[in-house]
Amino acid sequence: MSKTYMPRPWPENYAFDITRENDQKNLAAIEAARVSGRINDEAAKYMSILYRDGMEWLREVFFFLGKCFGAPKSSVRQYDYATDSAVGDAMTIVDINPLFPYIVNHRLDMDPMRNQFFTSGRGHKINLAVSSIVTVIVGAQKNVDRALDKITGKYYLKYVDEVCDTVYRVIASHEREASARAISDKVRQKLNEKYTSTPSETVLSLIGRGHENIAVELVRALDKVKRPRMRLQDVWRVKCLFDLVPQARTFIERVREMMPERILSVRDDFYNIDNPRNYRDAKLVINIGTADNVVPMEIICQVRTFFEFEKTTHTKYETVRSKKEAPGDVDIAAIHNIGTKEYNLMVCQCLGELFERVGWNILYSQGGNTSMFDGFPKKCTMHYPTNVVERIMEKIDDAIKNEIFDITNAPSKLTPAQKYEIFRFMTEFILVAAMPYNENDWQVPSDTMAGKLFNFVMKEVQRYYKK
Repeated sequence: MSKTYMPRPWPENYAFDITRENDQKNLAAIEAARVSGRINDEAAKYMSILYRDGMEWLREVFFFLGKCFGAPKSSVRQYDYATDSAVGDAMTIVDINPLFPYIVNHRLDMDPMRNQFFTSGRGHKINLAVSSIVTVIVGAQKNVDRALDKITGKYYLKYVDEVCDTVYRVIASHEREASARAISDKVRQKLNEKYTSTPSETVLSLIGRGHENIAVELVRALDKVKRPRMRLQDVWRVKCLFDLVPQARTFIERVREMMPERILSVRDDFYNIDNPRNYRDAKLVINIGTADNVVPMEIICQVRTFFEFEKTTHTKYETVRSKKEAPGDVDIAAIHNIGTKEYNLMVCQCLGELFERVGWNILYSQGGNTSMFDGFPKKCTMHYPTNVVERIMEKIDDAIKNEIFDITNAPSKLTPAQKYEIFRFMTEFILVAAMPYNENDWQVPSDTMAGKLFNFVMKEVQRYYKK
């Protein structure tokens, strides 16, 4: 994003005027691509819906944020990607337009952390270590030329690969692999000649006689392959930055409860150690259009710690992308490992603060019917499988019996049931908050009870991932 900001003051209706002008340019670019044969009629129609009324769709983006978070807790400001900072004056609602990115802070209602983690300075000075504040970066409308490059470039190549793989898989399950490979190669050659999004017609015209018995199965399988245009989901996009993973998952679950009919897809990679970049985030795609005219909005959920490492590695991604350097020469996964470790150290520090308050919680809950940690953190369904959690809890119970884990700051002697409750709660917090890592020899400092428990639990998590 260049450092060309909206002028102030600007004339009345300035935002609407520049948006209308931009809409016209976008539609003209899409029509030119259609006329030249770069895209087909279906792709042009879909892209025209996404680009024909930028102001309307941007209003829908902000409407969604309001439904999920309520009113902004800070002024909406223009955002500069280069410096990762707000720039210019506070924006009013009539200033907002899709040509520029914005940044704003919201509060996450039903925050599972409940502002539990903070540091105390001199006197009454309090600094929140983990807060309910969510930083939201609203991206500008994706440049139409970049969108066209995507659906005719990498998205189309991936689409062709999936079509060919599908053809090979279906035919090879009935006939010789050599025949399946030959037809798959013909399909690839045909699809590479011209942009097309009707794979069934293309394939059926090529397979010839003798394959009628598998035609129906083939068509059904090809209908499931996502078309190139439908892979374009980030014309409208938002990035939400949370302090801890449970907060992001609470947000996603809330969207699921509030508007399940609008959700197009959900991907949660906070626990994913198999992706080659070791990248950790969650992506939610919702429809801000209608059932007939789908307009996807991409919502990326990240933790702040990892966002800092994303900025650090951005230039390395660009180097690999431009092929100036071989992918193997840039160990992006290793860099992201550092981000995971930094984040987990913060989680362990939060765990240590909880341990410091165990004695007080026990004292205050004496004689009461409520759990000493009732409702914190909020239970989350996006979790490790139940059998894995139960297995880890059983090992925690055994460690308590063998006095590997014990509470030393209780106001009185604890019963076995109280000890189990405390350590099971702490284990639950680690499982919902920490990110697994794939380095077997890495541990947090273990000179505290929090460190010992954290390493114990994460070692068991690693065993789960090795199976």
